Amino acid sequence: MPKYIETPAAPAPFSNYSQAVEVSAGARIIHVSGQVGVGPRGEIPEDERMQHELAWNNVLAILRSQNMSADNLVDCHVYITNPNSVALYREVRDQMLKGARPAATLLIVAGLASPRFLIEIAAVAAAP
Repeated sequence: MPKYIETPAAPAPFSNYSQAVEVSAGARIIHVSGQVGVGPRGEIPEDERMQHELAWNNVLAILRSQNMSADNLVDCHVYITNPNSVALYREVRDQMLKGARPAATLLIVAGLASPRFLIEIAAVAAAP
């Protein structure tokens, strides 16, 4: 499992993520390509919360397919298009990750690959 790193010498995280995460040598590393709020059959909901949930579900489904879980997440880069959705992002992330605290970056961007996409999550996971 990744080791969460926190130091008072740097600013505390603004929400539920770690300042840094250590991965032991020899760990199995999975890089998850950006996952958007699209269902398995290609459906794109208009509802923003649904897209956030689907994007995290997609990341977690990929991890489960490799016998990993949210606890194996090391780093997440998240892109959202609505600057008013930071609180929604944090709420859904915390619900989906159930206490896992990977290192994280949140960016508010002008757009993603399709104007219908409201969120994209790229992630790295590690396991012994």
